[in-house]
Amino acid sequence: MITVIAVIVIVIAILGLVIYHDTHNFVVRNYEVETDRLKGDKTFVFLTDMHGYTFGRNNEKLIKAVDDIAPDCILCAGDMFTGEKVKGRVQTEGAEHLLKELSGRYPVYISNGNHEEKVKLYTKEYGNTFDRYKSSLIREGIFYLENESAYYDDGNVRITGLELSLDYFQKLRKKKMEPELLEKKLGRIGADEASRFQILIAHNPIYFDEYAKWGADLTVSGHVHGGIIRLPLIGGVISPAIALFPRYDGGKYEKDGKTMILGRGLGTHTIHVRMFNPGEVAVIKVIGRK
Repeated sequence: MITVIAVIVIVIAILGLVIYHDTHNFVVRNYEVETDRLKGDKTFVFLTDMHGYTFGRNNEKLIKAVDDIAPDCILCAGDMFTGEKVKGRVQTEGAEHLLKELSGRYPVYISNGNHEEKVKLYTKEYGNTFDRYKSSLIREGIFYLENESAYYDDGNVRITGLELSLDYFQKLRKKKMEPELLEKKLGRIGADEASRFQILIAHNPIYFDEYAKWGADLTVSGHVHGGIIRLPLIGGVISPAIALFPRYDGGKYEKDGKTMILGRGLGTHTIHVRMFNPGEVAVIKVIGRK
């Protein structure tokens, strides 16, 4: 009996250490995507779901990791802060400092997650917090894309940021996306755009089929936090929508020649746990075969 109790205590202690480690650390993961729409190779760092976390003083560990990669460009899929008041206000400073530091080194393209969207929508509760946040980033030269596009690499790459309303992030059930929604929000990829490599920043990965159909060669998404807890051979356990063993939890997915890189995120919110699932800095190398 004592032996059994001792084993249980040891297992609990080990799991506690794993949770502490994974909740306060990140790893760098590398992904490759091939395309015949670019001549040369491009390296993108993809960040998402930081939720105000810091890694080292003023995020110096995270900034150093990005500098060691030395990417051509940085993509960010939102939820960089958590849409909740702490001591009477939303804590956006960590996200602002990180993004501004990086923008002095690399081009940065960002779109909203559901937390930015929440703070933007509920102005009665949050005031002009979102507008101030967005404006401060734009002043630093960051491309803040809300159903808008910008160009990179002399126009060979078109980067589009998708803004979805909060009902597309509801829990327990998936809202059906109407067939023409993306074209209404983002426009159609016409003949003049067909030769460009199309990157879509879209926070919610469950609509990958729709993103691919719209024409995104590469979609970068977040939101799922890697499934919070990951189990060997199974993957992520639960999504923010309270879906068990989500179809999309993290990594690389392909459909009809299109690719989605689903980042596992850097921080947490509500359930402040990561297990066998440290934060992630995703490195996406796009290999040009033109």
